[in-house]
Amino acid sequence: MNDPISDFLTRLRNASRARLDECVAPHSKLKESIASILKGDGYITDYSIGEDGQGHKTLVVKMKYVGGTPVITDLQRVSKPGRRLYYRYTEIPRVLNGLGISILSTSKGLMKDQDCRRNKAGGELICKIW
Repeated sequence: MNDPISDFLTRLRNASRARLDECVAPHSKLKESIASILKGDGYITDYSIGEDGQGHKTLVVKMKYVGGTPVITDLQRVSKPGRRLYYRYTEIPRVLNGLGISILSTSKGLMKDQDCRRNKAGGELICKIW
């Protein structure tokens, strides 16, 4: 697999559209940080770390729905392995005029776009969620 972050976001998008209760993906610290940001912003109910049958760590994400409608409308991968996109904190684009969030990888760890502007930290724009 060339891009594990795209795979994780695609699994979340597919689980949301299929209205599944949970989404299982291979574990990594970066994916866990993304799940933590999504939980803190109310896009998912919860996440936990488990194991599959072969002893590999997995990330289990509990999807969130309001009245049967998924909270996550869409996820979009922005910076890709073939084309990395970096932004200064003053240039970070807003998602749907502030209705969505962007997740950036900064020198201070993964952050939402609002936190990057507040802490004056730019970085690589990983994805947009709305």
